[in-house]
Amino acid sequence: MANVNLAVIYYSSTGTNYRLAKLAEDSVKDRSAEVRVLRVQELAPESVIESNPEWKDHYEKTKSIPVASPDDLEWADAIIFCVPTRFGNIASQMQQFLDTTGGLWFEGKLINKVVSAMSSSDSPHGGQEATILSLYTSMYHWGAIVAAPGYTDDVTFEAGGNPYGTSVTTEYGISEKVAEAAKHQAKRVVTVAGWVKNGDR
Repeated sequence: MANVNLAVIYYSSTGTNYRLAKLAEDSVKDRSAEVRVLRVQELAPESVIESNPEWKDHYEKTKSIPVASPDDLEWADAIIFCVPTRFGNIASQMQQFLDTTGGLWFEGKLINKVVSAMSSSDSPHGGQEATILSLYTSMYHWGAIVAAPGYTDDVTFEAGGNPYGTSVTTEYGISEKVAEAAKHQAKRVVTVAGWVKNGDR
């Protein structure tokens, strides 16, 4: 089986979605996958970042992580997005990145990419599912193949029961069960991408 190229693309202001991205990366290292963890460009003014010590600290600590580009999407066989919810929708930083993909879409270079998403919000009903589903809308336009975790493993139930993608309530942090759900989701994405790349399904 040929190696799968996996891009894990995240936006994180204070670190939750960064940690989800790293869990995804760590879980597939032994699965014939080459992984790039990439952040989308921060758009918030420096003054806003400076006003939140946790945000500023995370921003400074992760400056060295490469910024995602359309070239990374073209390289990838599979893509996992990790993004916080903002009023039940994806953060503007991630939306701006998606808005740069028109050229690849027009050329058909995003067709059959295997994609999945994870999310977070401050409260249990803060829009995690809506955020993931709104992101998948763009993926349908791409002609991508959405590989949601569904209920393919009991850990989905144990981590809160979100079949669309692993989600976190930041108030409670990433529990052991949520971490296991994120790892399962990433492994599933790489497995499905392997099937697609090798024509096994």
